[in-house]
Amino acid sequence: MASRHTRFRLFYRIGFTPWEGHAIGQGLRDLIEGTADSPALPTGSALDVGCGTGDSAIYLAQHGWKVTGVDYVAKPLEKARAKAGAAGASVNFARADVTQLSQEGIGSGFDLIVDNGCIHNMSGTDREAYVREVSAVAAPDARLYIVAFPPGGRFGVPGIDHAEMERRFAPGWTLLSTGDERELDDKTPTYYYLFQRRP
Repeated sequence: MASRHTRFRLFYRIGFTPWEGHAIGQGLRDLIEGTADSPALPTGSALDVGCGTGDSAIYLAQHGWKVTGVDYVAKPLEKARAKAGAAGASVNFARADVTQLSQEGIGSGFDLIVDNGCIHNMSGTDREAYVREVSAVAAPDARLYIVAFPPGGRFGVPGIDHAEMERRFAPGWTLLSTGDERELDDKTPTYYYLFQRRP
């Protein structure tokens, strides 16, 4: 766990943050704003895990959600607070470890949990803890929206494949949809997964 945290602290320190500045993924926009075939998800409380500099959290707040954004690295949270202030968006940004969410004092009963590139950077042990902790803070019928690279998709990112994603979440979550997500990175195959918590 320390190595993952150390790596991201270093990346922010040297300014190597290629994940910043991307458009909000089409899948998340469809979920929040609705489409011709599907109504918008009713607003409620949202948790953005591994929120980085806060783009998704700010987007959600601007669309009526009560948002908490968490990241283990302090530097991006400072940027996120500044960006939210400039955008007039109210977001509770907190330093927290996604593998210990239920002990971090961020609350629980989140209706929507968003992960734009967090779980795909983790080791197997951390992923097990992630699933346990995300499940612990989710509302009974919460939605979980994850965007992730597959293995081999990006140098330095372990990635996660469809089979592992389904296996890890199968005990408590139902996979509603999955597909290509091109907005995160137009050079690397990227997938979204939308799960619903089973009461």
